[in-house]
Amino acid sequence: MRTDKKSLNLAYYLAFFLFGLFFALSVVFMPKTFAEDEETDEEPEYSVIDSERFVTIYDGEIKKTVKTDAETVRDVLERLNIVLSKTDSVSPELDAKIDANNFFINIYRSRPILVLDGALSKIVNVSSYDPLTALRSAGFTIYDGDKVEPVSNPNFLETGFVSAYRIIRGDGATITLEEDIPFETETKKDYDIPAGTEEVRQLGELGKKKLTFHIKTVNGEEVERELISEEILRAPVNRLVAVGATKISANALTASMGRNRYTSTNLQGETVERQETFYDLNMSVVMSYCGKSSYTVRDDGAKVDDEGYVLVAAELSRYPRCSVVETSLGPGKVYDTGGFAATNPEQFDLATDWTNRDGI
Repeated sequence: MRTDKKSLNLAYYLAFFLFGLFFALSVVFMPKTFAEDEETDEEPEYSVIDSERFVTIYDGEIKKTVKTDAETVRDVLERLNIVLSKTDSVSPELDAKIDANNFFINIYRSRPILVLDGALSKIVNVSSYDPLTALRSAGFTIYDGDKVEPVSNPNFLETGFVSAYRIIRGDGATITLEEDIPFETETKKDYDIPAGTEEVRQLGELGKKKLTFHIKTVNGEEVERELISEEILRAPVNRLVAVGATKISANALTASMGRNRYTSTNLQGETVERQETFYDLNMSVVMSYCGKSSYTVRDDGAKVDDEGYVLVAAELSRYPRCSVVETSLGPGKVYDTGGFAATNPEQFDLATDWTNRDGI
């Protein structure tokens, strides 16, 4: 039986077409067994479970990465038993919050350095590798115009391999400092509170001022400091104290009067017949009883302490030293006593300059 050659070729072409079609369909509909890797510029993220975060600690040559739920840098270091000395430093600071999944902590260990400042030679421990920051952290004052330079260690046999720095003081440098401005205490009579008591109505606050000095040096040593300018940054606020007082209807004691009598109230709240006299002695010795060192003479001749209280001698069993009392010359404070107290325990002897008139 003869086969037509043309028909045979057609059959071959048809079979080849069907095979190709089957292969193409199998590729399209066949499930993928392997997933192609996709390139991305994004860094892979760590999974966070129960608020845990990855923290990396750099401690000199040591690097450690941990996963932790600690909230602050301090907590992380304590859990890892990492001990810091007083002169070590940490960045971020110990109380900084762990607020990122990839958090980094740097520990800067302190090391000894030798500081030469004029005739001063001192070894200190510092953690910063910046000379100015290191010396300032160690308590050295670096003025404008000063320089800090590394030098060879002149005390090698004593200190060993310790870095050394010399402070070269500039001639004609300036320095700016801030100083506190002290506040004063103001007292005011208050007849609504018991006599002899005090109430602080306003706390005093220190002021602040900025001083700029010109520093003159010779061979690196400061020899003169001249004030260039002074600026008040914050004015002080005076301390206000209310002093319990009893209204005295009698006139104030005078040198010509010699003796003053009036009705008053003692520390126990009892109504008494008060008698006032005066004396003129050097009061320097008794000032220390109430923590004072000096006193002044007021314009009217009364001797007063630095708070404005008239110096009073009284019977100490009824009016203890440093208690505040009311006198006809104003609020007083008991510093002294005398023989009069034995016969008249309600008498006050007021310290004045009315006899000697020597300002003492």
